Amino acid sequence: MSTRSAAPQAVSAWPDLSHLRPSDLPQERRVVGPVPGPASQALAERRARSVAAGVASTLPVYVARAGGGVIVDVDGNSFVDLASGIAVTSVGNAAPGVVDAVAAQAADFTHTCFMVAPYEEYVAVCEALARLTPGDHAKRTVLVNSGAEAVENAVKVARRATGRDAVVVLDHAYHGRTNLTMAMTAKAMPYKTGFGPFAGEVYRVPASYPLREPVPITGEQAAARAVAVLEKQVGADQVACVVVEPVLGEGGFVVPAPGFLPALERWCREHGVLLVADEVQTGFARTGAMFACDHEGVVPDLVAMAKGIAGGLPLGAVTGRAELMDAVHLGGLGGTFGGNPLACAAALAAVEAYERDDLAAAARRIEELVTSRLRDVATRARQVGEVRGRGAMLAIELVRPGTLEPDPAEAARVARACAQEGVLVLTCGTYGNVVRLLPPLVIGEDLLRDGLDVLERALLGLPVPV
Repeated sequence: MSTRSAAPQAVSAWPDLSHLRPSDLPQERRVVGPVPGPASQALAERRARSVAAGVASTLPVYVARAGGGVIVDVDGNSFVDLASGIAVTSVGNAAPGVVDAVAAQAADFTHTCFMVAPYEEYVAVCEALARLTPGDHAKRTVLVNSGAEAVENAVKVARRATGRDAVVVLDHAYHGRTNLTMAMTAKAMPYKTGFGPFAGEVYRVPASYPLREPVPITGEQAAARAVAVLEKQVGADQVACVVVEPVLGEGGFVVPAPGFLPALERWCREHGVLLVADEVQTGFARTGAMFACDHEGVVPDLVAMAKGIAGGLPLGAVTGRAELMDAVHLGGLGGTFGGNPLACAAALAAVEAYERDDLAAAARRIEELVTSRLRDVATRARQVGEVRGRGAMLAIELVRPGTLEPDPAEAARVARACAQEGVLVLTCGTYGNVVRLLPPLVIGEDLLRDGLDVLERALLGLPVPV
């Protein structure tokens, strides 16, 4: 059994990460006109004539520049970025180290395809992931383009290595938009409706969702409930893998009750089932540990990664036990753009920032500040059902006051109100009633506090100060 990673320790000192922000882009909220402004409105008209209607956007403006913790639109409005491109620009948008690394690599070569003519950068990223992911066992990695592709390849490896077909996922899960990962995703609209039939041999079991349990149960009890469904409806000897998000992402930033993940891990070990951690959104210091599994010392057999891996460039990866990854036949893994040299250069620069500047500690400091502030607001905002999350992956679940009935309209209202005042927040959740916060880990304290001031006014329905 591999050595388990130690749980992260809390911090209180706000780190100085100004060297990771573009020096010429003021880190401030600034609304100089209507949102959206005339230049954004003109672009929206062009978009309507050329972009597929099924592509949605949260912020009704068009971006001219972004850096550190701000996004500047084509009309000159500067927004506090509490989204990070959905947890992608964790090291800051246009982080100087990432920009320099990409520029240098682009001057050397932009593509050969690793399957045609390999290069060191791909190997170096795989070496870094072997070091960073949970466990000290021998590991191998394949690089791909996205989180969905990473999850799909993890399932391929699991099926090949075990000789079994069944894939087990959790309720409220989100794993991607490909045919297989849509089958693995719980929420129908907008991700699945009208796109079937989906890939088979995917089975769903109950997750741990503490706020919405009919009666309070422990993590171990929630895991036993999931296992009971699994054994009854599938059979342990048929299961190739159990795929879990250590913190549910699109499903609502739900942190499982303590003990849930370790209990699933134990069951998997006992039955020869592979545990796959979908750390696409939770990985790379986002939750206050390099990977969210580290919080409870869980060591997955396979880890799917993307989003924060490469500072904004498209890259995904699967890292797993060497004997599992090597069970796939030659040529069975890969893709034309997987491990593109520019993305690899960006990933190496991002990893350097995560480690050198201890961005996991920065995430824990963000958690301290944000949760303290939002829990105070919750005492005055009766629609707040729960404030939850880990590190810089935080959420507010909104309900009809006095009940647990989800209120998606209120979540949408809050997000719109924030945007009008120059703050970008996202919504999520199976019921669409969760406001989620994903600030860059390099965000300055003053900028974050200013963004929270706006969010507080939106939650309380207060007018914009003159």
